[in-house]
Amino acid sequence: MNDWPDGWTGDRRERSNRYGRGSAGAQPEGARAMPHVQPRGVPQQSQGYDRGHEPGYDSGYNTGQVYGSPAGGGGRDGYGGRDGYGGPPRGAPRGPQQAPDWRRRIKVGALTLVVVILAVSIGTYFWADGKLKREVDLSKVIERPESGDGTNYLIVGSDSREGMSAEEKKKLHTGSAEGKRTDSMMILHDGSNGPTLISLPRDSNVTIPSFVGSESGKTFPSTGRQTKLNAAYAEDGPELLVRTVEFNTGLHIDHYVEIGFAGFANIVDAIGGVELDIPKAFKDKKSGADFQAGTQTLDGEQALAFVRTRYAFANSDLDRTKNQQKFLAALAAQTATPGTILNPFAFYPTMGAGLDTLIVDKDMSLWSLGQMFFAMKGVTGGDGTSMNMPISGSVGGNLLWDKAKVKELVNQLNNDEKVTVSGN
Repeated sequence: MNDWPDGWTGDRRERSNRYGRGSAGAQPEGARAMPHVQPRGVPQQSQGYDRGHEPGYDSGYNTGQVYGSPAGGGGRDGYGGRDGYGGPPRGAPRGPQQAPDWRRRIKVGALTLVVVILAVSIGTYFWADGKLKREVDLSKVIERPESGDGTNYLIVGSDSREGMSAEEKKKLHTGSAEGKRTDSMMILHDGSNGPTLISLPRDSNVTIPSFVGSESGKTFPSTGRQTKLNAAYAEDGPELLVRTVEFNTGLHIDHYVEIGFAGFANIVDAIGGVELDIPKAFKDKKSGADFQAGTQTLDGEQALAFVRTRYAFANSDLDRTKNQQKFLAALAAQTATPGTILNPFAFYPTMGAGLDTLIVDKDMSLWSLGQMFFAMKGVTGGDGTSMNMPISGSVGGNLLWDKAKVKELVNQLNNDEKVTVSGN
């Protein structure tokens, strides 16, 4: 008689297939092997209660055995090895270490350096660009000559005292006259045959042409009036000065650059002075000049006195323009050096000092300004030519230009040819 409940009969295969659904063998359910999670590193074991009595079999339970790799011993966490999953035990010799990837480190370092340089350069560009005073509108200049090859800059040194204190005016011997006048005027031509720097004496005799007032917008017809060149600037500012230079030379002016007394002196001081060879001693009470012969370093005050002196020379304004060319070329050469450009403690004060008082035309870019600066440096480096406008004589104290030579000079500049014309 079968005392087991219905459904608990049948052969072993049938009962094992019905495991988990109430089936059972001849033994109670608790005696059958139960599935369990196989620990990592332990060989797979066959299920079944009957194998527990096979010789040499050890289930691994309740014997003190800890799980790990077959070759590894116990680790910090009881699972063998440093990480508990069969790694080498603590204190075991380490394998060969991976060498540092220097090529990758160099690439990352180079990329970081490039990013920093770009960020500083872009920041400097916008800082400097924001300082430029683009106040001169060359679109107001009428009846302009055709543009030639190369780029022509009209560089003006004004006697503006704007922003200067009474003490500074006294120290720099500038006087206290209101308004501003041109103290020096130069044309810098930058072309493929090297730069050419031409000084325009302020006492040059010129004809004032018809022009449109820069402020009033009113047209003023030409009356054939002749006067000194610097009077054009005093009458209606930079626009009339450009119009007068173009009318009397036939040369198209591409850019206008003006700097005042204070800015000029501050630039010199910012670079620590300019070394200059003065061949002959001279002294001038009006400008404050008092120089001995020989090589010496001029500070801002001395530099301003040097470029303004004219009464101490026999040829007055012509000798002064030569000194101005000499000094400006030396200033450009000594400013455009690695010691200034790559040194932020010298570069930014120098840039700031110049840009604070620099007035340019509305189309002037920092790139064009930089080209002008390096063209000026080229004059001193032997790559260019410096000269005065050719003079043929004088009338009423005004200097007359040699019209034939001026025409030949302008043709050579317009065609970007090597300048062969000589000046005074």
